[in-house]
Amino acid sequence: MLWERPVLRLIDQRKLPFEEIYFNCKSVEDIGEAIVEMVVRGAPAIGVTAAYGIAIAALSFNGSGKDAFIEHLYESIEYLSKTRPTAVNLFWALDRMKKLISGKSGLDIHAITERIVKEAEEIEDDDLKINYMLGDNGLKVFEGSGSRLKILTHCNAGALATSGYGTALAVIRSLHKDRRIENVIVDETRPFLQGARLTAWELHQEKIPFFIISDNMA
Repeated sequence: MLWERPVLRLIDQRKLPFEEIYFNCKSVEDIGEAIVEMVVRGAPAIGVTAAYGIAIAALSFNGSGKDAFIEHLYESIEYLSKTRPTAVNLFWALDRMKKLISGKSGLDIHAITERIVKEAEEIEDDDLKINYMLGDNGLKVFEGSGSRLKILTHCNAGALATSGYGTALAVIRSLHKDRRIENVIVDETRPFLQGARLTAWELHQEKIPFFIISDNMA
């Protein structure tokens, strides 16, 4: 994802691996559509996207008066909370935004907006730091293993599912940099084919050796 204030650009995961197209979110409704239609997926990525959705809601407010502004923000939070009821990070990010708005209600509209934007950026930065930590710590798990590794993946837990590096795939990236990977075995992950379409695409981008198998073979 790319934050180009006041627009959030999301790579459209529905189009991968054959097309690399960005879905530009300029309104909270665009953010909602991106989550519902699976332009973006993966709990961490959804959480970060929702946070930027509230930032966009604040930046795009064209009403008058702080009361109307605060009401607009809470309505945007309520709207986004209904987009993916199973995504834990979605509610975590929205709750974090709600607490921020409540705690900063004494400020003017501009100051609240700037604080919301900063909070969304911090949520993205924190997620990316966690991704890199996972990669580093995961590498330590395999210390002492003499041979190069063959690793089976399911679904997609890479950069596409997070703010930009991955969780499980972060470990594979670290192992690859350490020349520890012989092959990654990617199961297709029906019915949305997150493995065959998304994980395979990410591994190809990183030049990490892989091959795809059917779910039945796993």
